Amino acid sequence: MADTLPFTPIDEIPKIHRELGEVFQTGKTRSIAFRKQQLLQLCYLLQDNTERFQEALFSDLGRPREEAAYLELIGTLLEVKDAHDKVNKWAKTTKSPFHFLWGTLSPQTRKEPKGTVLIISPFNYPIWLTLCPVSSAIAAGNVVLLKPSELSPATAALLTELIPKYLDPDLVRVVNGGVLETTKILELPFDHILYTGNNRVAKIVSAAAAQHLTPVTLENHISLESPCVIDPKCNAKVAAKRIMWGKLLNCGQLCLAPDYILVPESFQDEFVEALVNAYHELHPTDPKTSGMVGKIVNERHMKRLKQLLNDTKGEIVFGGEVDMPAKYIAPTLIRDVTRDDALMSEEIFGPLLPVVPVKDVEEAISIVNSMDHALNLYIFSDDRAFKDKDGYTTGKAGFDTFTHFRCTVDHPAWVEHTPLSSRYTPYNAKKIAWLISMMRPRLPPRDGRGSIVNKFTCALAVGLVGVLCAALTQSIL
Repeated sequence: MADTLPFTPIDEIPKIHRELGEVFQTGKTRSIAFRKQQLLQLCYLLQDNTERFQEALFSDLGRPREEAAYLELIGTLLEVKDAHDKVNKWAKTTKSPFHFLWGTLSPQTRKEPKGTVLIISPFNYPIWLTLCPVSSAIAAGNVVLLKPSELSPATAALLTELIPKYLDPDLVRVVNGGVLETTKILELPFDHILYTGNNRVAKIVSAAAAQHLTPVTLENHISLESPCVIDPKCNAKVAAKRIMWGKLLNCGQLCLAPDYILVPESFQDEFVEALVNAYHELHPTDPKTSGMVGKIVNERHMKRLKQLLNDTKGEIVFGGEVDMPAKYIAPTLIRDVTRDDALMSEEIFGPLLPVVPVKDVEEAISIVNSMDHALNLYIFSDDRAFKDKDGYTTGKAGFDTFTHFRCTVDHPAWVEHTPLSSRYTPYNAKKIAWLISMMRPRLPPRDGRGSIVNKFTCALAVGLVGVLCAALTQSIL
């Protein structure tokens, strides 16, 4: 795979933007049949090119092929297939609740496409976080200017090649580039912008959008830290294995990855030992040679992580190796980390796992609350009262926009004895293949004709991937 990505000439960007607007004005994308046909083509883009996407992800991120298949590719396919199956329902006009003031007016809500939308996707999950929003935009009847991350060049190049082959070339246009190209894009008016990435760029996108009063969706921009809180009465073996697995997915370059562990100081020694054992169970062979842990995306992030390691006052339990030419940082566990340590100063986004000893759960809550709102909070406990110390409810309807919603799941330990345990390293090719075969949706023929069996199979697959995603996200013992 190529390490360089041809950038789109800057003077072509306004022309691409204008042509997208002209296509939307024709009304071409309003047809539900057209949207479904394009979504089905997007499904086949993924299914036909699975191996090429695996190669691209390995080139960009050192991602193990099994991990790429079951954590990104199959999930993306299910998401796109779900949009294909439900777009009729989503786009249907809905009647407003009856009210005597306007009941005679027969008020309804029509689902109108916005127009030309801009999607800027990140490097860390460059297929899932690109094609899922693209499928949503297509389902809603929009045209798309897509800006994939230049930090994952092999994947961006593959998307640039495949999108016009599978989709109507007037529907989605890909613009590649760095800061200069993105700056030019943001000078243009859009009907909606979706950006996934870090806080700094989110502010730039928001400021540019404000110039045109463009509505913006910013994914994961408020806070990207996800702490773990450990109850000494939890199942330490299962908790340690789940945390270590989640931390090392994509070499820690995952917004859902655990950032740090808060554990009562009296339980730190025992839990650190459980983490060490979990690491050796997941990686009986050095991951640098086994390939079961990926690489850091670029030199800048390598230097940032190396500096965090150099500056920490905590004790390194294992790991600490930094190989700049290979863009590899060994999985590293650090204990006795204090609240003011360098490792607590920012989202880590790498394979470094700090353990912060606290007096009790009250101090753990105090630390969490002193940070920005956590993206996720992982509580490991068998005690309902312990879990409830962090729970809260939120309102609905009119003030949803001003409310922070926190979803929770309760992930029991018995799941570790089901086929879902094949998600752990070292990967078993046969078990992963079986898991994927159970999750993979049956696509209708390319002409779009489906069947009840296909829809049932897809619904079953969506349920299975939901269980798998729960294992990845808020795992609560």
